[in-house]
Amino acid sequence: MEKKLAKVNQSVEKALQLVEVLASSREPMRLGDLAAACGLPASTTLRLVNTLLLHGYANQDPVTLRYSLTLKFAQIGSQVSSQMDIRNLAHPWLLELSSRCGESCCLAIEENRQVVYVDVVEGPDGMLKIMQRIGKRAPLYCTGVGKIFLLNDDAASLEQYIAENGLEPLTSHTITTREGLLSELDRIGRQGYALDDEECEQGARCVAAGVRDYTGKVVAGISVSGPLHRMEPEHIRRIIPQVQRTAQRLSQLLAYEE
Repeated sequence: MEKKLAKVNQSVEKALQLVEVLASSREPMRLGDLAAACGLPASTTLRLVNTLLLHGYANQDPVTLRYSLTLKFAQIGSQVSSQMDIRNLAHPWLLELSSRCGESCCLAIEENRQVVYVDVVEGPDGMLKIMQRIGKRAPLYCTGVGKIFLLNDDAASLEQYIAENGLEPLTSHTITTREGLLSELDRIGRQGYALDDEECEQGARCVAAGVRDYTGKVVAGISVSGPLHRMEPEHIRRIIPQVQRTAQRLSQLLAYEE
């Protein structure tokens, strides 16, 4: 999926740099400060900011002469967001991930405090035809992607989830205690990925990572699943960075910045 870029336009690069500096500033900026922050001559900065003013992307205070961005960027962001289909966006990456790992890959979202699988790329033995199909629902607490979604919860929301849903044992490996789940979520948060070791489906293991949007919220989960005889520790160690890298790339497409 990595593509080599042709030659880039340096003027556009400078304009984008200027926009990012203005966006990150907590208050309108003077021309000199803006030029210094961008590492550009004042004359170049003035031309760029005047272009933004002309097209309605920037505003200049008539008294202080300081510059800021307008909400036209928010309008464009809203339009882009409405066109964004996470399933279509992620599908080519799932195909590549499945090919690299030699296992089945899934894309899931959270809906009504459950995991919902919205895309599945089957592995070599098609085992996910039964386990995970598009539209199937699963609990949050015992699936790899589900535990990733629980990272969105604050302490109160997590306690409410446990109280309302319980931690029913689906297999002999399911985490069924509040303390065990909290410990597991703490580990997932620190390591950046989740494992499902026969917790939801007997005979299957899964590696999952979260896709975050520009707010930092986990909006989707990517997972790689397979049977025990293939998903042994060494194979899982090779898969983990692949899953994380795919999730990171998708997060970047959703404007997430670490």
